[in-house]
Amino acid sequence: MANSLVEMYRIKDLRKKIFITLGLLIVSRVGAVIPIPGIDPQVLKLYFLSQSNSSNIGLTEYLNFFSGGAFSNFSLFMLGVMPYISTQIILQLLMLVMPSLKKLAQDPSGHKKIQQYTRYGTIVVCLIQSYVITIYANSIPGVMTIGKVPFTLLAMLTVTAGSMLLIWIGNKITQWGIGNGISLLIFAGIVARIPNAMSTLFKNVSAGILNPIVVLVVFMMFLLVVALVVYEEQGVRKIPVNYAKRVVGRKMYGAQSTYIPFKVNPSGVIPVIFASALLSFPLQIATTLGPEIRWLATFSNWLNPQGAPYLVIYTLLIIAFAFFYTQVSLNPVEMAKQIRENGGSVPGVRSEKLEEYLTRILNRIVLPGAVFLAFIALIPTLVQKFFNFPSSVAMLFGGTSLLILVGVDLDTMRQIEGVMKMHHYDGFNVGSKKSKHI
Repeated sequence: MANSLVEMYRIKDLRKKIFITLGLLIVSRVGAVIPIPGIDPQVLKLYFLSQSNSSNIGLTEYLNFFSGGAFSNFSLFMLGVMPYISTQIILQLLMLVMPSLKKLAQDPSGHKKIQQYTRYGTIVVCLIQSYVITIYANSIPGVMTIGKVPFTLLAMLTVTAGSMLLIWIGNKITQWGIGNGISLLIFAGIVARIPNAMSTLFKNVSAGILNPIVVLVVFMMFLLVVALVVYEEQGVRKIPVNYAKRVVGRKMYGAQSTYIPFKVNPSGVIPVIFASALLSFPLQIATTLGPEIRWLATFSNWLNPQGAPYLVIYTLLIIAFAFFYTQVSLNPVEMAKQIRENGGSVPGVRSEKLEEYLTRILNRIVLPGAVFLAFIALIPTLVQKFFNFPSSVAMLFGGTSLLILVGVDLDTMRQIEGVMKMHHYDGFNVGSKKSKHI
């Protein structure tokens, strides 16, 4: 491992990508602590301390989770990248009911148009959520240092601009750095909150609120979950494919055998992030406007993140998005078409039945993977209910956070390993070769 880290530093291209990624992540964390204009940080801090035992703190922790603590700071990046993810979900769902939009997305020249629609939609979602935030701030006594109307306009402008800047940072990490930028921003937010969560846990143990033996048991359980997540992320079902001899131009290619690798969890942590984004948007609006609108208050209580209705909907959404994202990213019809066009065949499967066979295999793989994802995502709630863990600790050391941390880490390491192998290194394996191309 030590040799691999040295080799990473020796490769100029990889070193540049890592430094760019770290630099942009630092910028995102700085923006997460800069409050928006017109907010008194001290009053805000005292308010959240006084509300630490109320029912609203669950929603605050929930929104803090995806913004890396930026929500409780009322910072420039308090909405995080969730508006962007919510807009992507909306567009993906619209493609199911609008064939013209789906055709545009499949056209290579229409990809930029879809990205443009996504950015415009993100701005609309940001404006709606930022307006809701101003209503929430207005309910906190003494937190605003300027008038209501100027604060509303200024907050909507700065929060929307902050989220768009954060999305730009994520895209630049993907383009210039290493790893998926949007996922790494969520990853960095989770990591940044770990020290505070550990401090809270230590205080609760010292005060006698938590039993040290119980804490040890929960941590052992978390380690087991991490091992299961890593095992599940690396699980692959190999579909053998045989290709006959074929002539391409003036060259004849001989028969060969290969395989299609179907991951046990093809969609990774995407279903969990999508389900959380889809639920956080209405939940935030309902909770903020609840005191003024009775039916929204009822809806907010019904959709409490700790309640059974929320957990059931959350589980169903994770499973649904797992199937949906797999069908989008791994289209069995397109895969079967490409196999036939290249003279390939799957042993024991007739050519006209290939789509049906691949679809059946995918469904058999995705269902247990999606159920496993849903179970892991519910762990924080179970830990809070049965072990009386603080919500800030339970959300960071279980469920969704573990899936994101492990999934993003494995994906980033795979990309780093790919760059290292391009420069004649053996990635993170022992006995790697040194390259002359430094």
